[in-house]
Amino acid sequence: MKIKRNTLLTTITFALLVVFLYWLSANRLQHGMLVSVLQKGVIFALVAVSMNLLNGFTGLFSLGQAGFMSIGAYTTAILIIPVKSLDGVYYMNGVHPGIRALKMMVAESPAFVQSVFPFIALLLGGLLAAGIAAIVGVAVLRLKSDYLAIATLGLSEIVRAIFSSPQFDRVTNGSYGLNKIPNFPEMAWGLIPSLLTPFIVVTLCIVFILLLINSSYGRAFKAIREDEIAAEAMGINLFKHKSMSFVVSSFFSAIAGGLLAMYMRSIEAKTFSITLTYDILLIVVIGGIGSVTGSILSAFLVTAAKEWWLRFFDQPLFIGDWQVPLFRTGFRMVIFSILLMVVVLVYRKGLMGSTEFSWDRLLGRFRRTRKSNGGAA
Repeated sequence: MKIKRNTLLTTITFALLVVFLYWLSANRLQHGMLVSVLQKGVIFALVAVSMNLLNGFTGLFSLGQAGFMSIGAYTTAILIIPVKSLDGVYYMNGVHPGIRALKMMVAESPAFVQSVFPFIALLLGGLLAAGIAAIVGVAVLRLKSDYLAIATLGLSEIVRAIFSSPQFDRVTNGSYGLNKIPNFPEMAWGLIPSLLTPFIVVTLCIVFILLLINSSYGRAFKAIREDEIAAEAMGINLFKHKSMSFVVSSFFSAIAGGLLAMYMRSIEAKTFSITLTYDILLIVVIGGIGSVTGSILSAFLVTAAKEWWLRFFDQPLFIGDWQVPLFRTGFRMVIFSILLMVVVLVYRKGLMGSTEFSWDRLLGRFRRTRKSNGGAA
């Protein structure tokens, strides 16, 4: 009965979310800020879950997420910028002939190929990042703890420097970045609006990660996290499973980077600086290291707090003729930092700790609260 009830509640919740997103798509002009926060939040949810797979479930302290996101973002952007926009984007040194030829082939292909090509570009960006992670992992995964973090952070900066270097001007447009990137495409011949596209892509990716975590490979990841020596004594190939976790995490980070490029419509190398990795790590820690649902919840809460709820702190505030001090540009981040300190002090292990969302736990807490209120009455 509990399984049927939980399945029913999950189905109803997803149905209500889909209805809400369709309604939001029809009224996006009136709710532009909400649409922006939700789309950015769901993208950060994917990269946070992918980082949690590596840091929380496998115990590998990696700080290279921004680098792999940049690989996915640049690959996707280069592939989906329309042919007619190339000269306006690569206005300094021109575009590489190979890129132009590839785009001409796509432009002359059937309509079905053109409609699915943005998703092919996302996949290619993820595969490129996974391939680089597999090669680099041979060296960096032999390191542990802080040394691994420093190595992956250095890798991220190397990737960013390569993309902004003048030697790659005709491919990545160097320090000028890429713009005129198309927004999210529609799906199912227009039946699914573009607003829902990132939610569907991210949902499929997170479902795959959950299946991996709950498989025998996921149990091996957790064993490595708890005790590498004991895991190896049990017959677990440490390098194989570390490499798998690193490659899968890099693949989905690149997918998130490609979605971020579509969301922003223009990117440059400094978009994927160290600060971005720290923001993702912050989301993981606030949600709970080792909790997928915690990372998802934290991604939306942190994004909404930074981009929406605290915006009024950046605007001057007057009470009569008296201007309240400190209310000016930048004060929003001060308040945001204070709130983060409070959350960390109250929730030492994050909002969800190492547990996942459970209907049984939620309903049980609701019953206990109702009984306590009834007893007090």
